[in-house]
Amino acid sequence: MNREIENQIEKILAEMTVQEKIGQLNQQAEPRSDEEITLCKQKIRNGEVGSIILTASSTAGNEKKSPINEELLDELQHVAVEESRSHVPLLYGRDVIHGHQTVYPIPLACACAFNEELLKKSYRNIAREAAAQSVHWTFSPMLDLSRDPRWGRIIEGPGEDPYVGAVMARACVEGLQGEELSDEDSLLACAKHYIGYGASEGGRDYQRTEITDYSLYNYYLPAFRAAVSAGVATVMSSFNDISGQPVTSSRKYLTDILRGQLGFEGFVVSDWGSVHHLLNFGVARDRADCAALALNAGVDMDMAVGCYAENLEQLLKEGRVSRERLDEAVRRILRVKLLKGLFAHPYPKKRRVDRGGHLAMAKELAVESMVLLKNERVLPLAKDRKIALLGPFAKERRSLLGNWTVDYCLEDVKCFQEALEEKIGREHLLVSADESGMFDDSVPKAGMADVIVLALGESWERTGERRCISELSLSADQIALLKRMRTLGKPVVGVFFCGRPMAMDGLAEYLDAILYAWHAGTKTADAVCDLLFGDRVPSGKTAVTFPRRTGHIPLYYNVTPSGSTINGYYGEEPFPCYLDSAASPAYPFGYGLSYTMFRYGAPQASPQALSLAALVAGEMFHISVEITNIGEYDGKETVQLYIHDRIASRMRPLRELKAWRKLSVGCGQTAAAEFELGYAQLGFYTEEGNYLVEPGCFDIYVGENCLTENRLSIEVR
Repeated sequence: MNREIENQIEKILAEMTVQEKIGQLNQQAEPRSDEEITLCKQKIRNGEVGSIILTASSTAGNEKKSPINEELLDELQHVAVEESRSHVPLLYGRDVIHGHQTVYPIPLACACAFNEELLKKSYRNIAREAAAQSVHWTFSPMLDLSRDPRWGRIIEGPGEDPYVGAVMARACVEGLQGEELSDEDSLLACAKHYIGYGASEGGRDYQRTEITDYSLYNYYLPAFRAAVSAGVATVMSSFNDISGQPVTSSRKYLTDILRGQLGFEGFVVSDWGSVHHLLNFGVARDRADCAALALNAGVDMDMAVGCYAENLEQLLKEGRVSRERLDEAVRRILRVKLLKGLFAHPYPKKRRVDRGGHLAMAKELAVESMVLLKNERVLPLAKDRKIALLGPFAKERRSLLGNWTVDYCLEDVKCFQEALEEKIGREHLLVSADESGMFDDSVPKAGMADVIVLALGESWERTGERRCISELSLSADQIALLKRMRTLGKPVVGVFFCGRPMAMDGLAEYLDAILYAWHAGTKTADAVCDLLFGDRVPSGKTAVTFPRRTGHIPLYYNVTPSGSTINGYYGEEPFPCYLDSAASPAYPFGYGLSYTMFRYGAPQASPQALSLAALVAGEMFHISVEITNIGEYDGKETVQLYIHDRIASRMRPLRELKAWRKLSVGCGQTAAAEFELGYAQLGFYTEEGNYLVEPGCFDIYVGENCLTENRLSIEVR
């Protein structure tokens, strides 16, 4: 702990009135009208505002665009620092989720890159751009583990795996916060939504969640544990309940677990309105109840709805909230402001950022995020072939950026058709005169082509907050289009511009090749073209399972065994899980094709057995495997290591990812992937949150995806 900062906090706190302390806990929505601005300035002078969220609504990702008014922010900061009695600067927060002016792939797509270093560098660039426009704090990374692609917000998180979530948490937090929080190009990160929001029943936003303590510790908490370990400055409480307790009013989750067990030292901000939502949960009688419950549970700052500002002074008088709890919340907020350097440098300097370098990195991350799901010897395409480009995403721009981006530069975004024309020349491209690229002259155009490329997908407005769907499929007219093209006897390539995985029955069988391009940001179209024509070789792997049908959800790879052999994910179907369809995934977790081929050797372990005492003392199992590129292209392969604890006191997953190595392997060359497994990788958490490693045998799977049978066994004695 920095003693100088702590002394400064106590000095500021001692001079503050109760009203000014309460003001620090109040985050206000950005004022827009002249009347709102005048009122906001007066509140700031009175010490009634500690932070401003730079958006006009609770679902900022659904706004078409909302530019930052830097001149206004400078005015408001001057009022806070020079005209208020306490002189405490404001903290400006904004939803900078997967890009600022330069937009990177949606986080679910980023997870498919399996490249934490590239992700960290990308988020460093994101911070530089946003900080240059007066932003101090971003509500990112979103770390909600989700097993239901119907949920619109699955796009914002790491998918279904807790280890992927933990790796992404570290990379994003370190990228956003940089070397020092006080650096002018750093942002305060916010780990959200704590905890369990991604388990919303039925994929319906804001719905109840049912999470056992065992699942909480082993699936939902690891990403937040990693974010805390990486030094995340803030955490956001979630909308959902667990075991009958709304998280925003639960001392168990916000104080006992988050602070007591995970060791979090920053401040907790509510999600927009989640303090007020305690009324709807039926645990509070009025807004005063909401404020008392949330503050006592551990929520330090109230986002946007004013429950704290309206009620805390009276609650203090009534003894329902203690002065000690109020002061502790203020300390946490002041500490973050001091660490950010706002007292020393409250006004931002004008800085230029390297947009050219950022765009290049956005393209690199987009290339590595895209997943080749199917290829019947069609790709890569020759640049001199006649290509018919059809489908509603041929000329689309905005949706390529994805949801939850509000500062994008649309002029930087090429549509797919423009990128193709640049890549192969207009003379090799046949494009429908129909603006949607759907039907009017699609058959004649396709009939003259060597290859048909269908630009398919879902709009950015169909994903994100309050954007849930009941069927994971393309629109009916897109399905009709791909069926129609299949009848022409030409090779058909589907490029999917989507935010979530689609159910692939009724789609995949009509296509000879499938490139899942996601909503991959500003450079989506250029990245797709590089991959289609072999200028780059696909290396993305699925970070979420692709089901055959929507009715198979939830379907996730790290499932525990059943009393009967009915686990269709791993092919155990002596009698069917479903009478009307195969229960296996269309594409499993960790799956992705390349233009080259990799041959895996048998994995090796040294030693093959260790005592539990040796593991506790720090000894490790060393696992290695050789892979050889036996194809015709240089390529990258993500070598994945999974474990299965055969016999344990709790049911353990049939496979759980514990490590990966992304290797570049030249054509005809061999490379070795090296792993270490120790105490931290071979255990699990009990229902009480205690970490446990038990003696026994472990199957170690090392291969190309979660279904690999390339394995060995080790023993903990």
